[in-house]
Amino acid sequence: MANVELTSLAKLPTLSKLRKLELSDNIISGGLEVLAERCPNLTYLNLSGNKIKDLGTVEALQNLKNLKSLDLFNCEITNLEDYRDSIFELLQQITYLDGFDQEDNEAPDSEDDDDEEGEEDDDDEDEDEAGPPGEYEEEDDEDDGGSDLGEGEEEEEDEDDDDDYGIRGEKRKRDPEDEGEEEDD
Repeated sequence: MANVELTSLAKLPTLSKLRKLELSDNIISGGLEVLAERCPNLTYLNLSGNKIKDLGTVEALQNLKNLKSLDLFNCEITNLEDYRDSIFELLQQITYLDGFDQEDNEAPDSEDDDDEEGEEDDDDEDEDEAGPPGEYEEEDDEDDGGSDLGEGEEEEEDEDDDDDYGIRGEKRKRDPEDEGEEEDD
């Protein structure tokens, strides 16, 4: 939910299995206690580019016990004296703040972690992400009559297509002048 002009998290649904939440470049200035109530398993939270100004606002994140990485880059709070030390002291569960740990070591990129585990396998996985060929066949089967549309609605759609493409499943009729051309080849 990045850059969608969010001002509040009050209507955030309960997402108990959510681990990573992108809320960057919004207009959020408070109400972060909602995150601990509705997204208790967050490990990564990006609040960069919001209107967070003081430590009191961030204090609500203490209840996110699994939070390991917090991003407040480009928030007014980053201008506070001893900002990093104060956040690490306040939120002792986090390992990374604005992409760096307390010793200024950069956080590993989650995509890089995946590559290190098995670069050869990733190429195969990327192809699978679009879906195995079997899924496309199933989708085609659904289009042939397994949809939720009523029969009348389906026929109406087919009629629209008849003008340009013909009826699905029937051979296209040849023009008399085209007869015999393919047979010569």
